[in-house]
Amino acid sequence: MAVDSFAIYGAGEFLTSNQSLDVANPFNGELVGKTFLADQTILNAAIEKALLVQDELNHLSSLKKFTILKQISERIQAERKALAELLCLESGKPIRYALAEIDRSVQTFLIAAEESKRLPMEFLSMDWTQAGENKEGIVKYFPIGLIAGISPFNFPMNLAVHKIAPAIASGCPIILKPSSTTPLSCLALAKIIDQTDLPKGAVSILPMNRETGNLLVTDDRFKLLSFTGSPDVGWKMKKECGKKKVVLELGGNAATIIASSADLKDALPKCLMGAFSFSGQICIHAQRFIVHSSLYSAFVREIQQLTELLIPGNPLHEPTEISHMIDEANAKRVENWVNEAIRSGARLVCGGKRNGSYFEPTILENCDPTMKVYAEEIFGPVICINVFNTIEEAIEQANNTRFGLQCGVFTNNITELNMCFDRLEVGGVIHNHVPTLRFDHMPYGGVKDSGLGREGIRYAMMDMLEPKVLVKHS
Repeated sequence: MAVDSFAIYGAGEFLTSNQSLDVANPFNGELVGKTFLADQTILNAAIEKALLVQDELNHLSSLKKFTILKQISERIQAERKALAELLCLESGKPIRYALAEIDRSVQTFLIAAEESKRLPMEFLSMDWTQAGENKEGIVKYFPIGLIAGISPFNFPMNLAVHKIAPAIASGCPIILKPSSTTPLSCLALAKIIDQTDLPKGAVSILPMNRETGNLLVTDDRFKLLSFTGSPDVGWKMKKECGKKKVVLELGGNAATIIASSADLKDALPKCLMGAFSFSGQICIHAQRFIVHSSLYSAFVREIQQLTELLIPGNPLHEPTEISHMIDEANAKRVENWVNEAIRSGARLVCGGKRNGSYFEPTILENCDPTMKVYAEEIFGPVICINVFNTIEEAIEQANNTRFGLQCGVFTNNITELNMCFDRLEVGGVIHNHVPTLRFDHMPYGGVKDSGLGREGIRYAMMDMLEPKVLVKHS
């Protein structure tokens, strides 16, 4: 069977290089497509071209940016099925979730189109002091300059879009490095971007090896680094990036609190989705469930029953609800963590077996906070369920982690909800839903080891813009 070849996109041109890159389907190991890795020469040409068009980008009208972003959104919608199938094949993500990701990408570009019309501007009265009499200030926000974006495998389209779309809306050029495991859907997006009136070179999408890709971190011509990935890599990048701004989205170890007033009938389907969608390979995967003692037995029994009904299989088949992880190495890591927890006293409720890169959806009870399955981001289809008696105890358990991205809270008690919002050490609290819930226009990011700064189109744009004040004498 012929395999498609995808050119990389640099400096407004579709290119090849001397180093090819094969992309395989995690489900069956079959070749999905071939592309290329950009070398330093290609990257440097992309940087130079981006700098050349920077002034033109700075002066694009709101109408022009709106039109370009809306065109991209509409074209993604028109190619929805083909893009979703490509994303499904390269990532192993079940087609139902791949389609949802494409739909979110459509929406993310549309949000960026709307936000491009309302860049911030402020008027300041200066006469708060005697020296400020007869003076006024205008604060205008200007594009920061060239942006470096690095996106991961788990949402190969929409997490890349969360860097590209606000960059266009802000008037900044961007060079994006997609994951070498899942670059194809992003390169398909490049073809859509290339068909618009966006100045050539404003966006480059370049798969790179680690050595070349690290130039996105160290090269001073970049003014902002936006990275989504692992904490160890992200914090190391921050040390190496020099004077540029940094936005880091570094994952989490999200808790879900099930309070005594929670409606289990409403909560359980949501908890199942948060626990096992895309095999738990989501930064806001609902990994730790903290359940009130009055509901604990019922919750464990019913989530087990629902989990055992999940349909595994080929991600391209519509009934499939859970499929293979991104690769066998990560499935083995998850297997080792689970076995280590069981040896240390955790109880296996269901799952726990691996077959190649497939790991069964797994539930554990009685997990000690020192166990890797509880303390670290597992990034796999494994959840831990523990019990609590008071809401203060639940909050303490939820905060007992080095991460702080989002937390779900199922409660119908407003006092409990307010206490959780005030005391949980996270970037977002999700009421009567799992922490896996995200809307693309909301501020998204975390505290502690979960990162620095916020995504969400308008909030991402604020890092891509610099304020400048004009003080006028009247």
